[in-house]
Amino acid sequence: MWIANSYGKINLGLHVLERLPTGYHRIETGFCFIEWNDRFEVEPAESYSLSISDETIPADDSNLITRAYRMFEQYVGLNQNYSFRVQKKVPAGAGLGGGSSNAALTFRILNKLEKSGLSSDELIDLSRTLGADIPFFIKGTPGIGTGMGQDIEPLEVQPDGWILCVYPGFESSTAEAYSNCEPNPNPDFSVRGVLLEEEIDQWPYLLRNDLEASVIPRNELIGNIKDQLTDFGAAYAAMSGSGSTVFGIFDQDFVAINAYESFHKLGFLTNLTKPNFKPDYGIYRTD
Repeated sequence: MWIANSYGKINLGLHVLERLPTGYHRIETGFCFIEWNDRFEVEPAESYSLSISDETIPADDSNLITRAYRMFEQYVGLNQNYSFRVQKKVPAGAGLGGGSSNAALTFRILNKLEKSGLSSDELIDLSRTLGADIPFFIKGTPGIGTGMGQDIEPLEVQPDGWILCVYPGFESSTAEAYSNCEPNPNPDFSVRGVLLEEEIDQWPYLLRNDLEASVIPRNELIGNIKDQLTDFGAAYAAMSGSGSTVFGIFDQDFVAINAYESFHKLGFLTNLTKPNFKPDYGIYRTD
């Protein structure tokens, strides 16, 4: 059996720059990792199978794990089949990239177990039709995403602070978030410039997620959580991606832990990530 972790992400700022004729959007965003993760257990089997601990998430052909598996099988080939068991912890539809991260790990696992020898760039080319966030998870480094989010410039933008993520308990539609957002091709500040040149105490004034304006009016709890994170002492708070998760970045551990415990007592799913977090991208054999 082989085991590995599939980590979530948050967006540090998100500018919607242009609505493309295809219906997709040109964006600029900062990607960084959080400790929230799903655990994969994979072993050889007579036929492919997928089981997920969260029964509300379909394990059929619509799941990105299955779609990634079939895509690898079709275009690269498999010498044998595998069964996948996933302990799901990252909430679905939460703006944390859980499904994309799962797909990326599926590609990486199959590449390793099959000894296919594909580079990260080759895996990214294989994944491009599945999801815009997948290239970030294949590369495994924080950075700036441009284009449709698929073009990743690796940069040291992982925050030197405690990241508290709070899931409000409901999903947010990515399609609705983007369709109700008015693109701005000329923002006052670039995400890249703010993340690389400005201290975090300036981020509340300079770093924006353009999708908040279309999501929060329809989901007031998201805005309330953002305000509460600031009241608890977060240096910066924002919605991740198209929602629904909100995160706050804290300078001091005891302030972050107090906020974490407060939201946890209220019944919210929460996760706390250490400063300068680096995910463990290893795929480990257990026998």
